[in-house]
Amino acid sequence: MGFLRNILALIGVAAVAAAAYFGPQMWKYKTAFDGFDPKAKAMYMEMADLLVETGNSAAATVWKVKVADGLTVEDVDQSIRNIADERNIKSVGFLPLGDQVAAMTGEDWRVLNIYLYCNPLTAAKMVEFDPAFAAYLPCRVSLVEDANGDLWIYTLNMDLMIYGGETLPEALLKEALEVKETMLQILNRAAEGDF
Repeated sequence: MGFLRNILALIGVAAVAAAAYFGPQMWKYKTAFDGFDPKAKAMYMEMADLLVETGNSAAATVWKVKVADGLTVEDVDQSIRNIADERNIKSVGFLPLGDQVAAMTGEDWRVLNIYLYCNPLTAAKMVEFDPAFAAYLPCRVSLVEDANGDLWIYTLNMDLMIYGGETLPEALLKEALEVKETMLQILNRAAEGDF
């Protein structure tokens, strides 16, 4: 009986110590999250699940889609460009990094193309809201050939920018969601070769 009482007392002391140590930290986070966008918690949980699953922070913060079998790099390239034009988002750059690696090493290297897109007016409003958003500009789409020769399309998970903190002002949120929809259309439709 005395042994059991001592164990329970030890557990009680450990619980009080843990509450004293972790309580203020937990309260700080709870208070902050109470002021965040209502979708923030689910978004962070999804990213945390991906982080646990992959062990890779970059993989946890992107969207990716495998390109349908039979499509060539040229097919996907044309599809990406056509969908961007259709959705009226400006191309602000193209980086054929795989070709650059091949040129620098003198050996063939796999496909790694980076497409840069931007809606300048929305970008300006995001930076006006908070200059830190400039680090996320412009939107990127990456066409990547993996080690098995399969093609994948990647883009940044924009939910972090949109829902990751305090709710964006209504007009800015509407524009950000439109850019998100454009990036998702490029990602999903180009992976199927939609022109």
